[in-house]
Amino acid sequence: MSLFIPTYFSPVSQYAAILNSDNVVFETQDNFQKQTYRNRCYIYGANGRLLLNIPVKHNSSSERKKTKDTLIENDFPWQSQHFKSLKAAYRSSPYFEFFEDDIASIYNKKYVYLVDLNIDSYLFVTDALQMSQEFSKTDTYEITPKIKDYRNLSIAKNGISIEIEEYTQMFDHKHGFIPNLSILDLLFMEGPNALSFLENVKIKE
Repeated sequence: MSLFIPTYFSPVSQYAAILNSDNVVFETQDNFQKQTYRNRCYIYGANGRLLLNIPVKHNSSSERKKTKDTLIENDFPWQSQHFKSLKAAYRSSPYFEFFEDDIASIYNKKYVYLVDLNIDSYLFVTDALQMSQEFSKTDTYEITPKIKDYRNLSIAKNGISIEIEEYTQMFDHKHGFIPNLSILDLLFMEGPNALSFLENVKIKE
C-alpha cells in the first residue's frame, strides 16, 4: 500500500511507483500547493518540453484549501486548448489514434473539482496499461504515514530525476530525449509496451 497525490496525467515517475504498489491511496486531505503536478503536466511539443496547466480557483481569504476541495476555473477554454496541444504533438505517434476517443471523453466532460479529473486520468491510464491497482482516498492527513509515502513525486518545481531506457519521442531529433514527461508521452509512443519501460524505471530523489 502506497500514498500518492492525485495528479494530472502524472509523470512517468509516479506510474513507475504505482506499478510497484499493490494498492494505491490518494492523499486528498493535504493543502493544495502551487507548482506541482496536481494541475499540470508536461508533454513533448515541437519546441521541446510543453506545459499544460489547469487553471484553478483561488480563495479570496487566507484560508488554505485542501486538495479535495480545489475547484477548476472553467471560465477559460483550457480543455479544448489542452486537447489541441495533445493532437498537435502526438497525432502522428504510433498509438495516439488508438486512445484518442477515450482521451476526448475526458476533455469533453465538465469537471468542478480537480481531484475528480485527476482520478479519471488515473483510471484512463491504468485501463490503457491494464494495471489492476485498486485505489482509495485518505480520510485524514498524516505527516508521517505508516505506509510508503510517494507524495513528493507530485513536486514539479524542483523536479524528480529518473533513469529510464530511452524510447523514441516525437521530436527527439530536434531536442533529444526528455525523461519523466507525462505518462501520455510514453503511452502514445509505446502503447502496451510502456509497461516494460515502467518496470525498469529508477527514481532518484
